Amino acid sequence: MILENETILHKRYQIRENLGQGGMGSVYHAIDENLSVDVAVKENLFTTEEYARQFRLEAVILANIRHPNLPRVSDHFVIAGEGQYLVMDFIEGEDLRQRMERVGILPEDEVILIGAAMCDALSYLHARKPPILHRDIKPGNVKISPDGHIFLVDFGLAKVYQGNQATTTGARAMTPGYSPPEQYGTARTDTRTDIYSLGATLYAALTGVIPEDGLARAMDNAQLTPLRKRNPEVTRHLATAIEKAMEVDPSDRFQSADDFKVALLNSKSLTQQLLGTYTVTPPPSEAERKSDPFKKASNALTHSLPPEEYAFVSPRKKQLERERRSRRSLIGIILAILIVGLLGALFFFPTSMRKLFPFLPPIDPTDTPAQTASVTQIIPIGADPVEATATLAAEPAQTQIVVPPVNPAVSPTPIGADYLEIAYASTRTGVAQIYLTKILNDQATAITNMPGGACQPSWSPDGTRLVFTSPCSIKKDTYQGSSLFIINADGSGLQPLPTAPGSGDFEPAWSPDGKHIAFTSLRDGYMQIYSYQLDDGSVSRLVETSINTPARQPSWSPNGKQIVYAYQRITTYELWLMSSLGANEKQFFLSGDVLSNQYPVWSPDGKYILFSQRSAAEFTFPNLFSLKVGAENPALQITMGVLSVEDVDYSPGGIWIAYESGGDRGYHVMYSTASGANQARITEDVTFDDFDPAWRPVPEQP
Repeated sequence: MILENETILHKRYQIRENLGQGGMGSVYHAIDENLSVDVAVKENLFTTEEYARQFRLEAVILANIRHPNLPRVSDHFVIAGEGQYLVMDFIEGEDLRQRMERVGILPEDEVILIGAAMCDALSYLHARKPPILHRDIKPGNVKISPDGHIFLVDFGLAKVYQGNQATTTGARAMTPGYSPPEQYGTARTDTRTDIYSLGATLYAALTGVIPEDGLARAMDNAQLTPLRKRNPEVTRHLATAIEKAMEVDPSDRFQSADDFKVALLNSKSLTQQLLGTYTVTPPPSEAERKSDPFKKASNALTHSLPPEEYAFVSPRKKQLERERRSRRSLIGIILAILIVGLLGALFFFPTSMRKLFPFLPPIDPTDTPAQTASVTQIIPIGADPVEATATLAAEPAQTQIVVPPVNPAVSPTPIGADYLEIAYASTRTGVAQIYLTKILNDQATAITNMPGGACQPSWSPDGTRLVFTSPCSIKKDTYQGSSLFIINADGSGLQPLPTAPGSGDFEPAWSPDGKHIAFTSLRDGYMQIYSYQLDDGSVSRLVETSINTPARQPSWSPNGKQIVYAYQRITTYELWLMSSLGANEKQFFLSGDVLSNQYPVWSPDGKYILFSQRSAAEFTFPNLFSLKVGAENPALQITMGVLSVEDVDYSPGGIWIAYESGGDRGYHVMYSTASGANQARITEDVTFDDFDPAWRPVPEQP
């Protein structure tokens, strides 16, 4: 949640304005009331105990930074349940993004000076013991002061690099176009990560275009457009240096910021001998901007740059989307022709059409049910007209078929006989809450308002209530200390379920008969599957394993007699089956020690189980697989055309599936047919995460 102006933070810092907002928090201009000086306050919304511990450690290291191209960190603090905060010098002036929008493509000499200054700052950071990685270099984080001095700002994502340790903790974000491939997921980042981001920033300054996304390039879904193709005026040596800094493989980049700086300065004779502090043309003063606020340089961009934190769409995805639109248009045209032809035939040849299709309503307005003495029978809504007609044909000849009139108060039958409402968790307010979205009209309504957040919704079989996990501020693998709650679909009737002190209950799954809720719990110190009985409030353990073999992610069969779950025997998760009482455990799908299978879900007809599979040997994104129950056939991969698929949920009619997909900065909820066709995003915004989709069953009619 964005802090309002005049808010007093930590009893010291008065918020003046919001300077920018992203998925991890905001940056504020504030006044230090103790010292009466301007400061910048960087907010980080990751507030778990581990993040808070690491934050304090790294904030102390950042506070000792002293470099002419870096702001000074003066304070840090954590507000429980809200966020982590860094307080830094407030640098007046304009950032590089604003300069690019004001002047357009920057002069080559100026870009070299900016790059050299940033290399100096990075060399200093990388030389600390332990080294400090910035991990979020982009035009918006390069500041130019009123005297033309250049600063690298915003240390909210900085990471203290511990040798060969993977950066698996600490806040991390990806800015498509500026982040290298290794910064996505849990891959290792090191000092060469910052070199890539600086190269991408200079590329954008020289071309006015954000370069192709690093992850898309690594997956061969895109190629970097040569810099000189977008700006032929750039010298070949400078273009070569910047493109080398942006190589996909870190070993092919400059191995240090000093090497990159030397290459930048040597790219032109005028800058080869420049040493010391680098400055550029100062931004216009406030008076100059007020005197002519619309004045721009002759080469200024005629359009604003796209947001730095935009959702990158690779050329391959764009092509797939174009093909889908073409298919939809063709199908629409064919349907329109068929409908027009049918109506025309009905108008010109009513008798013949009535004989061919006896279930059609009467065309002659005088031929109404009120004017006939025959017995009237009605085809029920949702019944097959052909079958109904065949049945009625055996009745006496005077029987007349009439389709019941449409009641304006009754909603139309949803697409594919499915109820197109999906509940999911979203961090759009800074902490995860559960929302209900109607796909057809794109309306999202908040269901929960839990102080610690809420996620992992699971519907009751009648579609009137949800069980969910809280606290749950962000998407995580486990939720220590969490509990389960039940709430009505309209957000009323919040009811906590009993839990064991100090444990964690999560991953709930409501049984098809509505009498039990299976869930994963840490009440034994490791993950086991339990069942909560709604009638008497009793809790029983369904799976009992050793401490090194966790069981989790229960999913009920449609008849409620079996549960499929993920079971980690060695190093990877396998899929296992058991009865609803926890007996007759048996292996359902063997994955070995290379592939890990999780998030199983049963199809509504009970014939298939979908699950996500990824390699355990190295970081990979999960793919979707389907396995037929009771068959010896191997699992089949369902090609979805997206970077990752997990946490799948079937629609009530089994036609559609909803799932979460990550990779292009954060997570999004999407849906498609069960075969992977007709994909569409339910959530679009890249500044927050959307996850844990749950398709609403068709509510019982009163």
